[in-house]
Amino acid sequence: VQLVEFGGALVQAGDSLRLSCVASGGQFNLYAMAWFRQSPGKEREFVAGTNWRGNPTYGDTVKGRFTVSKDDAKATMYLQIDSLEPEDTAMYLCAAHTPPWSAVTVYPADYDAWGQGTQVTVSS
Repeated sequence: VQLVEFGGALVQAGDSLRLSCVASGGQFNLYAMAWFRQSPGKEREFVAGTNWRGNPTYGDTVKGRFTVSKDDAKATMYLQIDSLEPEDTAMYLCAAHTPPWSAVTVYPADYDAWGQGTQVTVSS
């Protein structure tokens, strides 16, 4: 499966963004999908994910402002980010755990397909 992210931008604190991850070449509707983010010098951090049923899971640091969803017909996962903060500045990466009906996990090593990322920069 190939993953491509869209939607990153330079925004101001308090703005909202919606990121998209478009999948091709696989069975998107059967995968566990996740968003991670990474800043220079920091470890890759789990942000949010959705299992094959569409049930969401969120990282402890982002609950309340982030909403993950997916559209199986479009093979696309979304991440809505509201009330952006400078601390949200990072490269946001989409990942897939392709064995069918897998669970969402917070560990990057569990995911076997990754996109190139989309940069989100939040100015104060």
